[in-house]
Amino acid sequence: MNPVLLGQSAETEVEAKKDSLVDRFGRVHQSLRVSVTDVCNIRCSYCMPEDNPQFLPNDKLLSFDAIERFVRFCSSHGMHKIRLTGGEPLVRRDIHELVGRLDDLPEVWDLAMTTNAILLSQHVENLVRSGLRRLNISLDTLSEDVFRRIARRNGLERTLQGIESARQYEELEIKLNALVLRDVNLDGVLDLVAFAMERSLPIRFIEFMPLDAERSWNAQRMVSGDELRTLIGERFGELVAIDPIDPSRPAREFRFRGESGEARLGFIDSVSRPFCAACDRLRLTAEGKIRNCLFGTEEWDVGPYLQSDSADSRRKLHSVLLDCVDAKHAAHGIANPNFEQPVRSMYQIGG
Repeated sequence: MNPVLLGQSAETEVEAKKDSLVDRFGRVHQSLRVSVTDVCNIRCSYCMPEDNPQFLPNDKLLSFDAIERFVRFCSSHGMHKIRLTGGEPLVRRDIHELVGRLDDLPEVWDLAMTTNAILLSQHVENLVRSGLRRLNISLDTLSEDVFRRIARRNGLERTLQGIESARQYEELEIKLNALVLRDVNLDGVLDLVAFAMERSLPIRFIEFMPLDAERSWNAQRMVSGDELRTLIGERFGELVAIDPIDPSRPAREFRFRGESGEARLGFIDSVSRPFCAACDRLRLTAEGKIRNCLFGTEEWDVGPYLQSDSADSRRKLHSVLLDCVDAKHAAHGIANPNFEQPVRSMYQIGG
């Protein structure tokens, strides 16, 4: 993997930014989330329907060639941070091959993946060998009963095995992600914090967002980051905010007073404390649509321009990217009275 270029000269920074994708509000886009599939092996209630989800047929998924072509183009325009998502990316056959191809791109400086870890034990060795260095693992509970209630499938034991398998690779940076629902897993939050601390793993708590397929979202079910920080602080001690290394990262990071080193807890307060002003992301869906906001209602189709690497395809791709970035709003607008939940759910967009 190519290292992030820290401490680069002013001339190098200018060179790096000259072809960047900058929106009307001056946000320079550096992060790209690539959904490699909309298929998942569980059915989390905050993400997808329990029965009969409408998955894309395999022949509609972007090929690895097309994904590599898009990432190469975007990274040449300043999008150096790439994250593979789904659905569940590990259900995509030979996903480690795509990891290796993206890792070989000279302008990809940071390559990560988000997974539920159910299949991780059997894939982690190949992923690390191929160049993956950062992994976010979803872990909403330590209770099998609660896991089944959220995921509507079994799988907690395999997720925990996946975490332990990943921990054997020192070169792999691991973070845990937990989404908290007031009526389901709030009473397990402290157990999750203890689990993460015992393993020296950072954990991030994510607010419930209006992206569920069954449209059961409401503000009462959501647990705000402020409430979680109070709850955790009362049990484990005062939380102290850490100055962000990268302001565009969505999580606000904290440590416990008296402790030093890396952040132990993060909070992604997407609803109560939107971080839109620093958003530097675009998203590519599994079938080749780009989105400039997780909560947006517009998509731009780039699939036709990824079938070849011709000059004409690159020109058209660049034009669509510029249109997408130029159309980006200042904020997602969840708090607005006229906010409309996106038609597509999280699994169809890419987390």
